[in-house]
Amino acid sequence: MIDSATRDLLERFGFDEATFETLRARLRDGQLGDAANRIRGRVEPPAPEDVTPLPELGTPARAELAAAGRAAIAAGKVGAIVLAGGMATRFGGVVKAAVEAVDGLTFLEVKLRDLQAAARDAGGRVPAFLMTSFATHDDVVKLAARGTTAQVPVEAFPQLISLRLQPNGELFRDREGALSPYAPGHGDLPEALHRAGILDRFRASGGELLFMSNVDNLTATLDPAVIGAHLAGRKPVTAEMAPKVPGDKGGAPARVDGVPQIVEGFRFPPEFDQDSIPVFNTNTLVFDAKALAGDFALTWFAVTKTVDGLPAVQLERLVGELTAFLPSTFLRVERDGKDARFQPAKDPEELVRRQGEIRTALHARGVL
Repeated sequence: MIDSATRDLLERFGFDEATFETLRARLRDGQLGDAANRIRGRVEPPAPEDVTPLPELGTPARAELAAAGRAAIAAGKVGAIVLAGGMATRFGGVVKAAVEAVDGLTFLEVKLRDLQAAARDAGGRVPAFLMTSFATHDDVVKLAARGTTAQVPVEAFPQLISLRLQPNGELFRDREGALSPYAPGHGDLPEALHRAGILDRFRASGGELLFMSNVDNLTATLDPAVIGAHLAGRKPVTAEMAPKVPGDKGGAPARVDGVPQIVEGFRFPPEFDQDSIPVFNTNTLVFDAKALAGDFALTWFAVTKTVDGLPAVQLERLVGELTAFLPSTFLRVERDGKDARFQPAKDPEELVRRQGEIRTALHARGVL
C-alpha cells in the first residue's frame, strides 16, 4: 500500500507504475540481479581507432577544433546539460549544487561561470539545463533562478522517480516503516528532456548540440575544442575518456559483438581483464540533440544498496548505454594539469584532495 503523501510525490515526478510493476515481477522471478547485469555477448577491448585523442593545448590541430566549436556556440547551436540530481546525501544532506566548492563559489556557480565565459568568448548564448531529482529539484530551481543571465539562461527539469524494493520484490520500507523513493539513474535523460519539453524547444530555437557533464566534475568545462572534436567525429555522440589509474571503478569503452560502446564495470564478464582498457568513462558527453529524440530501450539494472542498515534493491538506467544505440566517438582527454577534464568530487574528502588540480585547470581557462 502506497500512502497518499508518497503517491503525490510519485505523481509529481513521473513515476511509471506499469514499468515498475513489470520490473518488480522480473525481480521476484529471479530475472534481475548481478548475473543478469552481465553482458552475454562477445566483449573485447576497444580497437586503437575507437579512441581519438584530443589534440594537445597550443597545437594547430587544437586551435582548429576550438575555432569550429566557437563558431557553433556563436551560432546558438550549443546548449549544456548539468546533472544535478542524486539524493543529496553525501554533503551532509545539502544539495551538492549549493555546496561551496572552490574559492567561495558553489559547484553550480562554477559550472555557470564556465558557460558564461564560453558564451562571452564566442559571442553567443549557451542555455543551461539542470537535471534534478525529486530530492534536489526545489532547491536547484531556486539556484537556477539566481544564476540565469541573458547569455546563459538556466532551466531546471526533474528526472524520474521510483521506489526501492526488497530483494524478494516486496516494497522496501525503512526501520520506521516508511517507503523509500529514489532517483533511478541518469539514463532518464532522454525521457526527462522530452517530458519537460526542453528538447523540442531547444531544437526549435536552432539548438543542435548538447554538452552534458556532472555538477561535481568542475573541470569538465565547455571547451570549444571538445565541441569541434564532436563535429569532426561526425557521430551522434562524443564521450570523453580519461587515462585509467589504479582504483578506478566504472565504465570504459569496449567492443560488444564488434560494436564500440561504453560498458559499465559491473557488466563486464568476470573473466574479462578490465585493466586491458587504458581509459575510463568520465560521464561527460556531447550529443546531437536530434539523436536524443529517439526511443531507447535502455537496460534496467538491479543494484543492491544498504539503506538504513537494510538491503534494498534499486532499478537504474545509465546514460552511457546510449552509446550502444548511437554511433559514438570516444575522445581521450587529460586527467591532470592545465588541460584536466576529470577531477570529480563525490564527497567532502575528495573535494579537499582535488582542490589544487581543480584550481590549476580553472585558472588556466579563466573561470576563476
